[in-house]
Amino acid sequence: METLEAEILIPIEIMEDIFSRLPIKSILRFRSLSKPWLLRLSSPSFTKLHSTRPHRTSLFISAHDRSARKQHLLSASLDGEPVTHLMTLNDVDYYDTTEVQHLNGLVCFALVKYYYDTKQAQIFVVNPSTHQIFKLPEQDLDFNSRGCYLFGFDESKNEHKILIITDIFESGTLEIMIYSLSNYSWRKIYVEPPIRFDWDSLVFEVNGHCINVCVNSVVHLLLLDTYDILGFDLRTEKFLIINTPQGVIDHKAQSDYYPDLLKINGCIGVVCHDDDHVLEKNGMHIWVLQDYENRVWVREIIIFPESLIKLGCPIPRDSVIMDEIIISSRNISGDVMNVLAYNRKSRCFKSVQFTPGHQLPLSRTFWIDHIRCYVERMAPL
Repeated sequence: METLEAEILIPIEIMEDIFSRLPIKSILRFRSLSKPWLLRLSSPSFTKLHSTRPHRTSLFISAHDRSARKQHLLSASLDGEPVTHLMTLNDVDYYDTTEVQHLNGLVCFALVKYYYDTKQAQIFVVNPSTHQIFKLPEQDLDFNSRGCYLFGFDESKNEHKILIITDIFESGTLEIMIYSLSNYSWRKIYVEPPIRFDWDSLVFEVNGHCINVCVNSVVHLLLLDTYDILGFDLRTEKFLIINTPQGVIDHKAQSDYYPDLLKINGCIGVVCHDDDHVLEKNGMHIWVLQDYENRVWVREIIIFPESLIKLGCPIPRDSVIMDEIIISSRNISGDVMNVLAYNRKSRCFKSVQFTPGHQLPLSRTFWIDHIRCYVERMAPL
């Protein structure tokens, strides 16, 4: 096949329109036909066209094997297809992994390795759909500094950014390292925190729970002392505070469990749950910030069927753009992992079961620490 035009008489525009409606797995196979196909189906114009089409949602799974000290990165379809192995990282301890975040088909996660007098941040950005993996330049941090690792999208510049926020005790300011996926470089800024801000109030990582989301070009984090939300605006590079409703504050007084922050249909969602409430009332409360500018919150309640409680107290893991919330059990039965997809419109549950495969047998030392959703896209790295 010498040229694409020589083999196909159909206009290129029509061919691109047809291919843009195919699943990414099919497009990847067509790319391998020839160099002209590869160039055509990898072009920025085709990638942009493909991003406008409806896409499937899949799961990104991070699992740790304590006995082998390995971190496995997997992807799984909500249709129950076989799990795909993306990569395995060696010499990883359980406490090395931080929060896993996703945006626009890309997944970002960090490993923090501790040494004698320093610690090193190893940050990866993955496109699970295309199996592309990009490792950022490593950053050495002061051993005693506290920090969080965030993933955001600046809509004004159409730019993904990775943030490392650390405290500086001497000056009281926050040091923020910002990495741009557009120019592939780090830069450092110093930002004054909000009035009465207490670094100890930030919740960075709570056993795989969701504690930060990016909405409207603002990265949001949960504050432990008030259950309010701290935001960092990627456009202005300034902090802001969002007050949560009274229902979330009441949850703080009644429970030892932190709420989860989810991005629900493009809005911030605060999910209040605890073992006692789920077991006794079969329910979770979700507060959705439907009007971001005017700070208007709306409460929703998820009611679980009695049969689902037997799976163990469920944990909200993530949300997808089609008004579904992914919930998983704390329990693993045999070699099967189970997640639940709750549809907010129909108020119904769908159960999805899958196995990691023969290469990754589930065991007592095998721990699934993160389950996140991502939209399948051709987003290049």
